[in-house]
This record gives sequence, C-alpha cells and structure tokens, in this order.
Amino acid sequence: MRTVTHRQLFFQHVAQTSDFPLGLEIDRAEGAFIYSTDGKPYIDLISGIGVSNVGHRHPKVLEAIQNQLDKYLHLMVYGEYVQTPQTQLAHALAETLPAGLDNVYFTNSGTEAVEGAMKVAKRYTGRSEIISCFNAYHGSTQGALSLSGDENFKRNFRPLLPDIRHIRHGNWNDLEQISHKTAAVIIEVIAGEAGVRVPEAAYLQALRQRCTDVGTLLIFDEIQTGFGRTGTFWAFESFGVVPDVLLCAKGMGGGMPIGAFISSSDIMGVLKNDPILGHITTFGGHPVSCAASLATLTVIRNEQLHETAEAKGQLFRKLLTHPAIKEIRGKGLMMAVEFDSFDVLKPIIDRAILTRLNDVGVITDWFLFCNNSMRIAPPLIITDEQIRQACTIILEAIDNT
Repeated sequence: MRTVTHRQLFFQHVAQTSDFPLGLEIDRAEGAFIYSTDGKPYIDLISGIGVSNVGHRHPKVLEAIQNQLDKYLHLMVYGEYVQTPQTQLAHALAETLPAGLDNVYFTNSGTEAVEGAMKVAKRYTGRSEIISCFNAYHGSTQGALSLSGDENFKRNFRPLLPDIRHIRHGNWNDLEQISHKTAAVIIEVIAGEAGVRVPEAAYLQALRQRCTDVGTLLIFDEIQTGFGRTGTFWAFESFGVVPDVLLCAKGMGGGMPIGAFISSSDIMGVLKNDPILGHITTFGGHPVSCAASLATLTVIRNEQLHETAEAKGQLFRKLLTHPAIKEIRGKGLMMAVEFDSFDVLKPIIDRAILTRLNDVGVITDWFLFCNNSMRIAPPLIITDEQIRQACTIILEAIDNT
C-alpha cells in the first residue's frame, strides 16, 4: 500500500493561494526559530507576518492557554456573558491607551476588526464615504478588500463597496479630499505592505486636524505595528497623534487568533441599537485567545520588549551593508531592505532559506505592494547573537546569487 506524504496531502487538500508556496514542512517552533521535519532550524525574521512578537510558544503564553483550557472554552456569542479573560484583557488594553480609547470589541482577526470599524464609522457619522490609502492592505474580505489601494488585488472581485476613495500615504495635498462627506479615514500609521513607509509626524498631525475639522473619524490600523513592533507599544505614540478608532490583531495573540477595534464608549455605543446587536461574532474574544493575548501584553510590558526594538533594528541596519542593498527603511523591528527588483530579491530569499551556515537557514519575505524589498520583522525577543547570525546568512545569500 502506497504511503501518502503530508506534502502530497497539503497540495491535494489544502486550498492554495499561489503556485509557489514555500512548502516547508514544519515540526515545531520555539523562540525565534522554526524547525523543519528534518530537524533543520530557521531563524524566523517575519514572525508569521508580524504575529509572534514574543516569539514562538512563549512559556507565559503557553501557561495562560493551559490555565484557560482547564476552565472553559467557547460559551456564548460575543458580549453576553462576563468572561474573565475578555474583561481582563480589555482593561489591560485600555491601560496602554489614552483616555477615549477604552472600549474594546474583540474579533477573530485583523480583517474583522477593519470590518467592524467601518460599520461603526458609518453608523456614528451617518456618512458612507471611507478614505484609505493607495498601496494599503487592510484585509481580504469584501469590505476590507474595498479599501485596498491596489487594483490588481480587486479587479476580479468587483463589484465591491461604493464610496471608497484613496489618497497617497504621507502626501499633504491629498488631505483636502477629506470632506464633510467622509465617514472615516483608515490609515496605517506606518505603511506596511507598501514597503514600510514612515511618515513625518507633522503629516499625521495635519491628518488628525483635518479629520477633526470636518467631523471625520480617524482610524489607525495598527494590525502590524501594534504590540511593540516599532519601539513603542503602539506606533502612534511616536507621532503625537491619537485616533478615534484603533485596530489591532497579529502580534496581540502570541500566536493565537485575535483582533480588536477600540474606541470610546460613545462611538462604540452605536452598535447597541437601531439595530440592536449591530455587530455580532460567535468566536470573537474567544477565552483562550484572550488569555494568550493578556499574557503577551504582560510579557511585552514587563520585559520591556518594545523598548529594545529600536536598538535591535539599528543592529540590523549596521550589519546589513552591501552594494546590492539600496536602502533600509523602517522603525524598530519593522524594516524593509530594498534591492533593485523582485528578480534580484527572490533568489536571495530562496537562498537564505536553503543556506546551511552552521546548518541554519533564515526565513524572510517581500511585501505585497513593494516586491523589491525584503521584509524583516523578527520576534521582539530575538537576541543580538541571532541577529548577527541572520545577517551573515543574508549577506552570504546575496553574494551567492
């Protein structure tokens, strides 16, 4: 009888989203490393795309998950029962935020947080127009996809939501497009999939003022940047601007699926009536995910991981010096290393994975809307020694391609 391998099952039964998945067969993960089934370690420089901020299987996160498993799992749809993991996490989140961002709606993912925020903005303002940025990614569901700033990802799924407009991230002139018709502007504090574009603080401050002047809600998408990635717990802290609505997910779960949109009780209160149950989720705020998230938040703050992110990012910049590297953009441990083209970059990424320097490979990636730049966003717990090892492997990969 012929044995069917897991690789064969993967290609036969797991729906694919490209013709060239990485196809690495993973056995386990720990800290900053992922291990394949043949025992080879890989330094994970993308954290599952910004998810494993405290590293893979952090002991405190595992402990919190186990403790919650011993109590209860799913009980009821969101918002009906008082569940300790939800209430503790909501309180802890509020303590990291300015006054007015103290009312939390938990979701299963970042995309769902985007969808909820869009509904809140329309309902609260009574307007329908929403503005997002070109080259922005906010998710793949119909509403979130409508916000996407790249037509290539949208054209074959139209018609999408009406009344969506786009502006250029960091462009002052485009702020004039925000008007009394605009329900909300949803913007990444740092433009992630555009290749880690960090705006001037003055630009975000002008954006805040424009939204205030015309009664538009300002929504900050911190799904990639939140939970310590950029050197502060929330990226917006570095820019002197406070949004009306804040979105988070990815790094907040310590590896478990969770997201949230956060605002004031006044704004969020529109979900309670006309209609009642204005936003519903069955599994949003799952107690195990909330327990894992609270542990993640606590680890980041207690170990001050966000405060070490900038120095570690600077070490990457210092070590990644090569004629093929055109520029390194970023903030903290969210960086884009730019090359001439995707044709130059892709073989480097592939080579870094295959490299066996001390039998270790490096996992990197590119960006949806900037495919000539290498993504570097490792777990915040990565050590200086691991950074040096990873950079040596990347430089060797550049030389060998």
